[in-house]
Amino acid sequence: MNESAIHMVDEVLPTDKAIRQWVLSFPFLLRLLLAIRPKIMGKCLEITTKCISNHLIKKAGLKKAKAKSGAVTLIQRFGGSINLNVHFHQLAIDGVYAVNENNEPRIFHPIAAPTKPELASVLLEIINKITRYLEKSGIIIKDDENKEFQLEIPQEDSLSRLQAAAVTYRFAIGANKGKKALVLKTMPETDHNSKKGLVAANSGFSLHAGVQVGAGKKKDLEKLCRYIARPPIAEERLSQNANGQVVYKLKRPYDDGTSHIVMSPMELMEKLASIVPRPRVHLTRFHGILAPHYKHRKMIVPVKAEPPKLELVTDQTPIEKLAEQKKKSRISWARLLKRIFGIDVETCNLCGGKVKIISAIEDPKVIKKILDHVGIPSVAPAPKPARGPPQNETSQDETATCVSCTAHACRGFEFHQQSPEEF
Repeated sequence: MNESAIHMVDEVLPTDKAIRQWVLSFPFLLRLLLAIRPKIMGKCLEITTKCISNHLIKKAGLKKAKAKSGAVTLIQRFGGSINLNVHFHQLAIDGVYAVNENNEPRIFHPIAAPTKPELASVLLEIINKITRYLEKSGIIIKDDENKEFQLEIPQEDSLSRLQAAAVTYRFAIGANKGKKALVLKTMPETDHNSKKGLVAANSGFSLHAGVQVGAGKKKDLEKLCRYIARPPIAEERLSQNANGQVVYKLKRPYDDGTSHIVMSPMELMEKLASIVPRPRVHLTRFHGILAPHYKHRKMIVPVKAEPPKLELVTDQTPIEKLAEQKKKSRISWARLLKRIFGIDVETCNLCGGKVKIISAIEDPKVIKKILDHVGIPSVAPAPKPARGPPQNETSQDETATCVSCTAHACRGFEFHQQSPEEF
C-alpha cells in the first residue's frame, strides 16, 4: 500500500496539477461478470476512461485530436464488509493538455469540477456504451420487452461459484451455504449516506467525483493513494469472540445500523478467496499521457530522484553483489520507514551522525553471543502442533475431566476408555 502510493506521487502523477478521483461502481450482476471475465473488465475500464476523457476535453473547449488527458486506475475488488465488489478508482489529472503536430503536450488547460448534470451525463454515456458492448458480446440478450442478462457458470468452476455468492454477501460452502453473514446492529449514523456529495446514480451504477487534491498538495495526494491501494481487511477491526467466531467491525455503520459482521474462520477464508484476482490480471492501469508507451510521458511525470545508498564498509563481497542486484524499482526499508513513520534508521539518535553498515554477521555462535549480551532471546520458540479444520478443532484451553477419574484432566474421553487404574 505505502510503496504503491509513493510510486504514484514520486514517479507517475504530476503533483503540480490538481488530481480528481472518479469512482465507478456497478450493479451486482456486473460485479460478478467483471470478477470472472478479466477481458470484459478491461473493456469496461477502457469505455469508462474514454467517456471521462471526452468530458474533460469537451469542457476545455478542445478537439479530441488536439488534446490528451491522463489518469491512473486502481481496480478495487472488495467492499467494506469484505464482500466481492469490483469497482474503479481513477485518479485523473483535473485538466487536459493541448498537443502540437508531434503529439507533444504543450499547454495545460485546467478544468472546473463537474456539475451534477454533467456527472449524470457522463454516467449515462458510460452505461449506454457498456450495455451496447455487452449486447455485442452476447452477455445481454435484448428482446421486445426487456433485456435479459445471461452468464453461465460451469459446475466445475468453483472459484466463480464462490464469487457469485460473495457478490450478494452470501456464503457458498459450509453450514450457512446460501445464507448471509450474521450482522450486529446498533443505532445508525444519521449522516452516513453515500448518496450525498458530487455523485450520480443510474440503473445500479454510480459515479462519484467529489474528491479533489489541489496542485502542490503532495502529502494529501499520497494519503489518497494509500486509501485506494489499501488491503481488503483492517487488522485492528478484526477480532474473535468467546465462541471462536470471527467478528469484523465496519468502519462506519450501515444505514440500517449494521456495525459488525460475525462469521466462522472458514467463512472468513471463503470471503478472502473470492477477492483474489485471476492470474495475470493487473489491478493498476495507466491511461493517456501517463501510459508507459506514450512517447512523451517524461514531459509530464515527475523527475525520478535517485534513492540514497547505504555505505557498505565490509570485506564480504557477496553483500556488495546483493546490493548491486537489488531491484532499483523497490524502495528500501530505510526510506520507507522514514517516509511513513518518521523513523530514520540511517541516522544515529545519539550524535546525529550517519549510520553505516560495518559487517554482516552470519556465524550462529557469534549471533547467539550478541543476542544473549543484549538480552534478546537467542533460541527459537518451539513450534505449536498443527491444527485441524476450524469446524472440527478443539480449543487449546479446553480440558475434559473424567467423572471416574477426577484426579486427571485429559483432552478428550477417547484417551480414557479403560479403568482409572489402567489409565
